[in-house]
Amino acid sequence: MEAETQYPTGAAKWILVLTCVACAVMELIDTTIVNVSLREISGSIDASVTEIGWVSTAYGIGNVIIIPLSGMLANLFGRRLYFTCSVIIFTAASLMCGFSTGLWGLILWRFIQGLAGGGLLATSMSIVLGAFPPEQAKTGFLTFALGIMIGPIFGPVLGGYITDTFSWHWIFFVNVPLGVLGAFLSWKYISDLAGAVKPPKIDWAGIAFIAIALGSLQFVLEEGSIHDWFDSTEIRIFFTLSMVSFIAFVWRELTTEHPAVELKLYKNFNLLLGNIIGLVYGIMANGTLFIFPLLAQVSLGWTAMQTGKFLISGGIAGAAGMILVKKMFPNTNIKLLMIVGLILVIISLIPMGMVSPDAASGYFFWPFIVRNIGVAFIAPNMIGIAVGTLRGKDLAQATGLSTMTRQLGGAIGIALISIYITKSDASVRHHLADNITEYSVPVQERVAMLTQNFISSGYADDQAADAANKTLENSLVKQQTLISYNNGFLTFAILFALCIPVILLIKTAKGKKEETIDAH
Repeated sequence: MEAETQYPTGAAKWILVLTCVACAVMELIDTTIVNVSLREISGSIDASVTEIGWVSTAYGIGNVIIIPLSGMLANLFGRRLYFTCSVIIFTAASLMCGFSTGLWGLILWRFIQGLAGGGLLATSMSIVLGAFPPEQAKTGFLTFALGIMIGPIFGPVLGGYITDTFSWHWIFFVNVPLGVLGAFLSWKYISDLAGAVKPPKIDWAGIAFIAIALGSLQFVLEEGSIHDWFDSTEIRIFFTLSMVSFIAFVWRELTTEHPAVELKLYKNFNLLLGNIIGLVYGIMANGTLFIFPLLAQVSLGWTAMQTGKFLISGGIAGAAGMILVKKMFPNTNIKLLMIVGLILVIISLIPMGMVSPDAASGYFFWPFIVRNIGVAFIAPNMIGIAVGTLRGKDLAQATGLSTMTRQLGGAIGIALISIYITKSDASVRHHLADNITEYSVPVQERVAMLTQNFISSGYADDQAADAANKTLENSLVKQQTLISYNNGFLTFAILFALCIPVILLIKTAKGKKEETIDAH
């Protein structure tokens, strides 16, 4: 018991914390850095648009499979060895990704990179939180939350810059020096978990069930939109496989003596509630961040670099907001802070649901500032609710479960908003197209004006008429897409509001607000 009360101090403590946060950020950046370079990669290795999507999908599947197993693996091999090996494997896989000349070799190394990266993400969180005593827990939550909030935002811009300046290979090579330094510092400063007991028996069945369940579900979420969801036999098979494996996994973990994932931790009500909030938050936060670049680039004509730079400024505002919230409201009830954050996010989404086609970047500046300040009230407290009262091996297991639910929430959010936008597009187009008929005087005048403009530019009469109709069609598509995105933002605002009653269910100790906040 005494060993559990020993916490790192001084420079060693902050080197440990910064090493773990940096490794987690490196892992998170690699989830997004590749996306802007997929076109260049596909041309270089002669892959189709559909095939190249597997470069991202393989990484996501590897990530989500290993995250809930990280606590068990850290106990099995020792936390220092497991984390350091994860850094080394991630670095080696990054190097091999950069050297890849074929599609399937790249996909294999991306999967291995995802497996190692998932271990980094979950284990780094438990190490950072475990480096602080309970009375300083909120500092640990804030430190980790700052990293995971800012990291993914830099990915697309960094990927675009590296690809344009050097080549796509360097988005992987850049991890190598960082990984070597990270591995050295990890081995030097990370210690094994006090009181951790190596499991006497490995739950191979539980590992197999969770790997099949999460891997299949991640495939469904990432590939569903390409295969028309449940109209596809392939998607139906993998979804059924995922659900059956989940049921088998839960049954196995609740009945075996040495489970791979300790599901009985969900008897802790705040862990259960925190994971539910994390899942829902992941759905909505990733959903809104997914549709904003589409809105900016498809409907407003922004470049990818413009969009990325705008998101970075918002991320920096959110990071500053987290620091200010901690300084200004150190003893405020955690439920009140999260409700204030949700209200700020809702307020920010309303103007984003009323965008006009001529909206400039300045229109989004304050809504994004308000949104990210709202996130600053939510994110550290959301982590704290789930795992703040746990320590030791329970903390390691709980952080894996919490990270898994947020990751799944993000994937589900992107899948749901993709379905929503597709359905909304069809509905909006139907209503808009009803007003575009050959009997409508404004439509006739518009077509006539466009036709005359094309004739003046040197088009033949029949070519000018075709070009005018195509221009009108393009205008219709742009309008229907913009309205669909607007509806998406407003729908998310309503869903965020529905989270407020859930937050009120959080259990806090009456009459001990300060201790409650610090403990959580």
